[in-house]
Amino acid sequence: MDRFENFGDCVSDPARRAAPVIPSDAEPLAQIPKALFVGSGGDIRLRCTDDDAPVLFRNIPSGSILPVRAAHILSDGTSATDLVGLF
Repeated sequence: MDRFENFGDCVSDPARRAAPVIPSDAEPLAQIPKALFVGSGGDIRLRCTDDDAPVLFRNIPSGSILPVRAAHILSDGTSATDLVGLF
């Protein structure tokens, strides 16, 4: 039973779904997540939903949740792996 199924879903609410994220220099994400879970740490180069240029997040530790709305995760410059989108 989900006591909250009839409530609206906001970006600050806990994720209701999760899916692997595969970095790509050519393709943007099919759906924009609320945040990213970083399974194995490193750098992530991404472009946020309202930005025109990518930014590099350096030295993100394993097990971190990065609270950004990323439209594109670039493979060039991304060394972190096991990324999971939280939706």
